[in-house]
Amino acid sequence: MRRLKARDESALTQFYDCYASALFGVISRIVKDDDTAEDVLQEALVKIWNAFPAYDAEKGRLFTWVLNICRNLAIDKIRSRQYRVGTRTQGLDDSLAAQRMPAADSFRPEHIGLREVVQTLVPEQRQIIDLLYFGGYTQSEVAEELKLPLGTVKTRARTAIKLLGKLIR
Repeated sequence: MRRLKARDESALTQFYDCYASALFGVISRIVKDDDTAEDVLQEALVKIWNAFPAYDAEKGRLFTWVLNICRNLAIDKIRSRQYRVGTRTQGLDDSLAAQRMPAADSFRPEHIGLREVVQTLVPEQRQIIDLLYFGGYTQSEVAEELKLPLGTVKTRARTAIKLLGKLIR
């Protein structure tokens, strides 16, 4: 971390080697297109490099900070008008092939202990967290998908996040 804060480019290479596959897995689960996921990962790495001097280890773990940057950029990408228009105009064959492709397995939460922590949530909370954080859904979209009132989704998400925060620290 000190080397990254000191703007050591070789530290960025080492950082990339350690985290790129996990970050790519998270991004590709959200955008569901490898080319777009690669673009988002590159954009995220530039953002991380530029914002690294502002990273505060006292506020959270490095991986969590980096993961949030990647997740937010991926969500921004799928919400962008350009992305939505591009996905609407893809051919029928491309669309069917994409639906048959399995999800990327490069992100393994168990490597950092998240799987065990998330498994402690009740199923209703876990389902909402999966859709919000790994599916890139908004709370309104989760409510629509699960046919729940928006307030219920917000309450379950808030409760789950508070519990996860306590368990991770």
